[in-house]
Amino acid sequence: MSRTKSKKPAIKRLIFGRALLVIAALLLQIGLLFSIWLSILRKIPLVTGSVALFTAIMLIVVLNTRDNPSMKLSWCILIAIAPLFGTVVYLFFKLDIGHRAISELLRRSEIESDRYAPDTTAAITRIKKEDPQFYRLAKYLQDNGAYLCENTQTEYYPLGEEMFAVMLTELEKAERFIFLEYFSIAQEQMWEQILDILKRKAAQGVEVRVLYDGGCDISYFPHNYPQKLATMGIQCKVFSPFRIFVSTHYNNRDHRKIMVIDGKVAFTGGINILDRYINREEVFGHWKDTGILVRGEGASEFTRIFLQMWNYREKDLVYLPYLNHAEEKAEGYVIPFGDGPHRNQRLGKMVYLSILNQAKDYVYIMTPYLILDNEMVTAMTFAAARGVDVRIILPHIPDKKYAFLLAKSHYTQLLEAGVRIYEYTPGFVHAKVFLSDDLKGVVGTINLDYRSLYLHYECAAFLYGVTAIDQMKNDFIATFQSSQEITLQTARKQNLFSRMIAAILKIAAPLM
Repeated sequence: MSRTKSKKPAIKRLIFGRALLVIAALLLQIGLLFSIWLSILRKIPLVTGSVALFTAIMLIVVLNTRDNPSMKLSWCILIAIAPLFGTVVYLFFKLDIGHRAISELLRRSEIESDRYAPDTTAAITRIKKEDPQFYRLAKYLQDNGAYLCENTQTEYYPLGEEMFAVMLTELEKAERFIFLEYFSIAQEQMWEQILDILKRKAAQGVEVRVLYDGGCDISYFPHNYPQKLATMGIQCKVFSPFRIFVSTHYNNRDHRKIMVIDGKVAFTGGINILDRYINREEVFGHWKDTGILVRGEGASEFTRIFLQMWNYREKDLVYLPYLNHAEEKAEGYVIPFGDGPHRNQRLGKMVYLSILNQAKDYVYIMTPYLILDNEMVTAMTFAAARGVDVRIILPHIPDKKYAFLLAKSHYTQLLEAGVRIYEYTPGFVHAKVFLSDDLKGVVGTINLDYRSLYLHYECAAFLYGVTAIDQMKNDFIATFQSSQEITLQTARKQNLFSRMIAAILKIAAPLM
């Protein structure tokens, strides 16, 4: 009997003991997880099908937009890899809520300024007979707010320090107003010399306005710098200052470089107001930059371009007192133009394509970046295939390694087509210059990359038959001699890892 009684507690412990409860709980959890897994398996076709359908719809939407094909491809790849994330990012930039209001205000400002544009009827009629190709480009630019100027003297500067010396001289002559619009200004020697003149001129009653991009708030200036300048009698505005919220307008920077004095003299080009631009500070070797002075009607047009940006948030858009259309006897024509993402037409890109497509003998190009879409590659290779001598000067010491890799990714295709590529061995090229056939040229702020051609606010001067053309050619010849020509054999020696990185970057380049 004792044995029988001893078995019952053991059975009870087995049935009701902690071990069995733990095992039962584990089995229950396993069963529950298995059930959930089966449920998910049954729904996977629905989830997968929904994602696939959603992705297909988004790809169809993107492919049917009017965007650049390279941009479409980049968006399609992003959406295909990460449908939900890619779609959210795409819609964020496509709806462009942050920048849309700025675009409308800028268009209003430009329409208002067109009332004060020069009368070009006689000049347009004349060039229609002289050069029908140039007439078509001039008419296209005029239809988009950029007007032909006669009686404009030009002076080209192959280095920033050379132009800076002239800028200081002309600033000292100011009697009525001084306008400055720059992408980058830093509290360094170059700016301090300019600021010293601005303070003195403001004290003398000269109206001084300074407009700089909001990126300077992060890199160079304290946030209250406009107030500091105001105490010196200088009006100051910041374009698109950075705030603590996400907005698409941060993607569109004011990349222009304009200095206007009394509406009679204007400067533009690649030169910002930092010491490296005049080689007082060495960052990437010798800094090769260029600029141009225009005196006469062209200067008045740069005044109008400046005021378009300065006035865009103003209720009263004042232009007339600053536009005198002063004439300076000179041959040829100048067309100052502004460009930006608020326009339906990409003027900078269209001007570059026009030069490449109409060239007969040569096209020489200086640019810090070479991040090209298919249209630009086609224009360059087709020009070379037609026997046009196409040459590009790029930096040998880059400021951005990823941009250098992207530039090199185009080397082989361009070289195989007959395009000649040079790297400026002393250092970095920041110039943005086109020259063709001893007749046409462009000097301005427009790089050969997606940001300049599609996203930034830019400016330039299109030149036709002016004095500066010969000066530009002399500079190109001298710069070729200071540069290393890249051969097809050299281009093909790029290591595999660099090619792989460039290939990946190329996919995202239109969105960078």
